Amino acid sequence: MITTARRDPRLGSLAMPGLISLLAVLGLSLFALRAAGCSKSESGLPVITVDVGGKRVRAEIASTDAQRARGLMYRRSMGKNDGMLFVYPTPEPLSFWMKNTYLPLSIAYIDTRGAIVHIEDMKPLTTNSHPSPKPVPYALEMNKGWFEKNGIDVGAKVTFELPNGVEVSPR
Repeated sequence: MITTARRDPRLGSLAMPGLISLLAVLGLSLFALRAAGCSKSESGLPVITVDVGGKRVRAEIASTDAQRARGLMYRRSMGKNDGMLFVYPTPEPLSFWMKNTYLPLSIAYIDTRGAIVHIEDMKPLTTNSHPSPKPVPYALEMNKGWFEKNGIDVGAKVTFELPNGVEVSPR
């Protein structure tokens, strides 16, 4: 017996155009994110490419107070060239600790010109303060030793573009 597919007359001509419209909106949204060089991490944070002294890094953006407070806490692993970029609206004295952070990290403090002004290694699960030497608007956390292994030192240039729509809130 041969059967043929039949179209449900209740759906009429609205089903296909509605589906096409939905797919078009989804496609344009994904295109806009990709065009802006932005995607989302598993934790829902925006991800951008950051150039650090000529090396490309995939960095999650922590730009709200809640995102910056959580940072990389509770993470058990991170990719070789992955990190987290902490963004503040204006330069200010920054200080980081490693409470509830299982990964050994290195942090680079970055000034308004995009120059690294200080790099420091941080031990996991400690509450020691790691302050910036002067007010800065950015900090980049990477796996411990990443800066040294890649020949990145104080004075290296860091460049990135924040995507449209990323909220940068004060403390």
